[in-house]
Amino acid sequence: MPQYFTGDELGTVKSIRYSPPDRVGEWKSEVTHLLEGGAGGKARAVQKLTVSRVDSETLLTAARADGSIFACRTSGAAPELLHEWKETRLKSGQKFIGLALSNRRVYSCTSNGALRLTQFGQGEAPPTSEITSLPMRLSDWRIAPDKETFAYGGEEVELSVWRTEDAFGARAVPSGVESKKRKRGDMLLPGEVWRAKNVANDNLDLRQPVHITTLTYLSSSSSSSYHLITGTQSGSVRRYDTRAARRPVADWKHIAKAGGISQVEAGFSEHELFVADQRCDLSALDLRNGKTIYSYKALAGAVTSLAPSPGLLASVSQDRFLRLHSTYTPPEEVGQQQSKKGEVLDKVYMKVTPTFVAWDQNADLEPASRSQDDDEDQHGVGDDVWANMEDVESDNESGGHGTAQHAGKKSRPTK
Repeated sequence: MPQYFTGDELGTVKSIRYSPPDRVGEWKSEVTHLLEGGAGGKARAVQKLTVSRVDSETLLTAARADGSIFACRTSGAAPELLHEWKETRLKSGQKFIGLALSNRRVYSCTSNGALRLTQFGQGEAPPTSEITSLPMRLSDWRIAPDKETFAYGGEEVELSVWRTEDAFGARAVPSGVESKKRKRGDMLLPGEVWRAKNVANDNLDLRQPVHITTLTYLSSSSSSSYHLITGTQSGSVRRYDTRAARRPVADWKHIAKAGGISQVEAGFSEHELFVADQRCDLSALDLRNGKTIYSYKALAGAVTSLAPSPGLLASVSQDRFLRLHSTYTPPEEVGQQQSKKGEVLDKVYMKVTPTFVAWDQNADLEPASRSQDDDEDQHGVGDDVWANMEDVESDNESGGHGTAQHAGKKSRPTK
């Protein structure tokens, strides 16, 4: 059964476990409160949440608006708190923009560039921490799937890739010198392995502002290059290949229908990207040409977080709903029209505005991603069955059973 975890603006962490759809295609959800936010109100809001599976156990880590971070084990009947600590460098008006869990190592990053590595101790030993500083005014921070590198971007902060271990091995240069180097754009900081270059000037030869709002890694077959996607406040989605160039290899404009891009997440199918804007639009994009494959309907609030999983996509939005979406693989041929669209399979009213959603990483329990051809094949088999029943009905009409057969045909569930 697919399972997702959510955090909300009052600090509560919940588990939403889905049962497989019944015969009429309805999904059943079971909502469990794992951890309460306490009496702090929105000061305890969950800003980031991540899940990892270690030795068949599910570990969950969440970062709250008051600077506190906790890690717990959720595999048992009740969550077991493992460690809790605080990011003392988080100041008023700042927030967590990145959180990652790898084995028993937790990486956290704030909008003012406070990067921390916390490693759990053995037994009852307290956790140990390493800290370093990144540029300020960050909007998003992501670690690569192999955890070897991380990337960040923000307001007037270009997309940058760092070697994870090296970032903690050498402290960043003083802020004044750092600012001058970043303006020149030709010198990397200690631990930095690649930095993007701003796109070309516009038609009036004016510099285009740098304002990355979200980013994500794409899968790559090479360990020497990285493929990344960014969303911008201007509504563009850009694709980068660190081996090819410093500027984006693709710049797809006007993807957002209103405001900027709020979320980008790579899907589990090849060439699949999910994009949400700052209004209430959520779409699947084809990474080969930047075209929209399909858009999801019936969203009444801006999406605040996405959690792709094999065959499914979970989203939470400002209208206080968690939604479960179906997904379809992009067409085999670039530009080919796709008749099958992703749909909202179920939605759960969360009572308090959810801020983040994460998949439990249990791929063994997830359905395989559906393709357009697979879906058409399933419908084709069903049509053949009903066609055969119609033949039986015609044969039996002379025997007086036509009325009963006709009634049975009308009662079949629609797909």
